[in-house]
Amino acid sequence: MMLASKGAPYFRNRFLIFLHDEFRNEVNVTQGINQGLDEDVIIRFVASAYVGVVEWWFTNEKPVPHQVFAEQLGTLLERNL
Repeated sequence: MMLASKGAPYFRNRFLIFLHDEFRNEVNVTQGINQGLDEDVIIRFVASAYVGVVEWWFTNEKPVPHQVFAEQLGTLLERNL
């Protein structure tokens, strides 16, 4: 099981760290919509939003089909990174 014995807070923290590492390669603060912004602020914002939406999806018993959910999350990431 995904949450294992250490529980949801442990999983959430590890997921945030994973996303932070993954998004680091995606952020460009030298041009475009993120020009001049702090890279760490952007990454933490996007990673926290991503985790929050995934939590909402599971907590609310997956109210959106997984295909739609994945596509919309991808679109939102593209807009912000």
